[in-house]
Amino acid sequence: MTLVDTHSPDVGQRLVLRLWVFVWIGLGLLIPGLLIQNTTVSLGFTISSTTFFAVALVVMGINRRYLASSAHFHASLDVFVHNDAAPTFFVSDDGEITYLNHAAIARFGDALHKSLVMVLSDYSANPVNVIFRLQNKARKARAASEDIVTDQGHMRLSTHFIGPKGFIWRLEDLVEHQSDGTAALETMMPMLLANSAGKVLELNRAFRNLTGRKVDHLDQLFQSLPVHNGTYQEIATKSGLTSMRLQLLTRPNGQVEYYFEVGASQTPSLFDELPVAMLQLSPLGEVQSANRLARQLLGDVLKPKARLGDLVRGLGRSVGDWLDDAVAGRVLNKPEVVQVNDNKQDRFLQITLARSEGQTNGDLIAVLNDATELKTLEAQFVQSQKMQAIGQLAGGVAHDFNNLLTAISGYCDLLLLRHDEGDPDYGDLMQITQNANRAASLVNQLLAFSRKQNLQPETLDLPDIVSELTHLLNRLLGEKVTLTVKTGHDLPQIRADKRQLEQVLMNLVVNARDAMTEGGEVVLETGRLELAQDFERDRALVVAGTYLSIKVTDRGTGIAENRLSKIFEPFYTTKKTGEGTGLGLSMVYGIIKQSGGFIFVDSVIGQGTSFEIMLPAFERVETSKVEAIAPPAEKLAAPAKEGGVILLVEDEAPVRAFAARALKMRGYTV
Repeated sequence: MTLVDTHSPDVGQRLVLRLWVFVWIGLGLLIPGLLIQNTTVSLGFTISSTTFFAVALVVMGINRRYLASSAHFHASLDVFVHNDAAPTFFVSDDGEITYLNHAAIARFGDALHKSLVMVLSDYSANPVNVIFRLQNKARKARAASEDIVTDQGHMRLSTHFIGPKGFIWRLEDLVEHQSDGTAALETMMPMLLANSAGKVLELNRAFRNLTGRKVDHLDQLFQSLPVHNGTYQEIATKSGLTSMRLQLLTRPNGQVEYYFEVGASQTPSLFDELPVAMLQLSPLGEVQSANRLARQLLGDVLKPKARLGDLVRGLGRSVGDWLDDAVAGRVLNKPEVVQVNDNKQDRFLQITLARSEGQTNGDLIAVLNDATELKTLEAQFVQSQKMQAIGQLAGGVAHDFNNLLTAISGYCDLLLLRHDEGDPDYGDLMQITQNANRAASLVNQLLAFSRKQNLQPETLDLPDIVSELTHLLNRLLGEKVTLTVKTGHDLPQIRADKRQLEQVLMNLVVNARDAMTEGGEVVLETGRLELAQDFERDRALVVAGTYLSIKVTDRGTGIAENRLSKIFEPFYTTKKTGEGTGLGLSMVYGIIKQSGGFIFVDSVIGQGTSFEIMLPAFERVETSKVEAIAPPAEKLAAPAKEGGVILLVEDEAPVRAFAARALKMRGYTV
């Protein structure tokens, strides 16, 4: 059967009819050319007439060859597909059907010269996208195919690219067998097809009849995503919410078919309603089913056909090794803490693997408990222990090092007594003294962090201290950075070491300056803070009461979130190599803690950093007068008699030797 024999004229044949217009125009121009006596005018009509005749003859010749070629192509195609049981079309590049075989005519009627989109519109919810997608694939790979969901089940669309002529399309009905051997065509099960993003691509008539509406996305159908195979879902149907069992079939391209079992029990399974989050796992760790609480606990991490190793990762050993031991019966009923593979937040689970009674195929039951809060508390406790250990280490090192520096500085002072400024060695001795003093300053910072320095607390009014420091702070900031001081009202007094508190403020202001390399503004703000109740922050418990708040804020580069928990540790710095010792903030931390206060930091990359100090308010307590029994002041202040005997006690040998020598030089018997 060929197109020419059995169907109406195609494009080439219609073009022949239109070319006769050129012939009649040529004939119309030829008659005046023969009748007009003027040679020039007559010649013009004759040439024009001849041109139209020539164009018509050339195009008709080309068209005859095209018709012959097209007819030959369709005849050749018809030889192969004439009796094919699957409807087959030849479609031009612009989507027009120019050939149908017998199966196509029987199913779609006389669809010649119709659009393929119109033919498939009764079978696909979005035929334009399907056709466009397959034609693009076929242009690159010469052929393409895709399965779509229709009212009768599945249909496979296949297309072959024939070059400029167009495409050969073949439609094949598929019968999808279920596990019980019945066919989807017979059950007419409501179903839809969706991509991995949840967009609904196809849905059949049974689904439309069930819901009475069209669904564009899965979130319009399900209350929470993702949904899982074998679970019961509440579906909004024409008759109201109905609990239906869901069956999923995942295609190789990631698209998922959703089948809704209308005849299934409307009562959710006991497993799904258990008050404990549970998973059913295969011996290889594949998630066979998850109950409602498990789905809520895992959230978006739980994907269809996921394995336990895809959901979580072990903190000590791999999930695969753990599963192997569980299948072998070595670690059953022993909880394991794992971390959820969630890029959005840190989540931890405590999972216990067990076997169901009577289970012989190695399947496992996983009981899940949220351990995020437990791990957070554990991390806070570890951090607290680490800071305490570092403080003890720093204090011990600083104490021993301070003894060495005392001996170095002492012997250097003894040498300076025997050398005047004109001596060649005097300059070298002064360099030793100055560097020993710088080292002693670092030691004092370590002692401040470890809270082993000797503070001299006194009652202070902060505005007075800030006022005295303002001039010095402005000099430290330089020309590009300005200092703005905001003093609150009714500030309480505090009890602290004035010199150490000044050092704290200077360190914070200088750090703020260094964070703003292009210049900016440092804000030093003080205020009264009344806490009506206790609150916790950054592993610290702040009890209710009155506090003096000191904030130092900059608009600099900011500090990364993963560094905030480390900035108070000794020798840890966010500055470039060579630009900081890493002891400034550790000293600030130690002084504030030793003064009974708290320090917190907030920072955002690119927006700046704010340090807040909270010092408890000092309240005077009236006490009854009690006469102290003490030696007279004149006795305490009386100088020792020269040449007296002194008992010197010192466990560090270099310090003891230096002190004894210095005292002997003063005439004492040591």
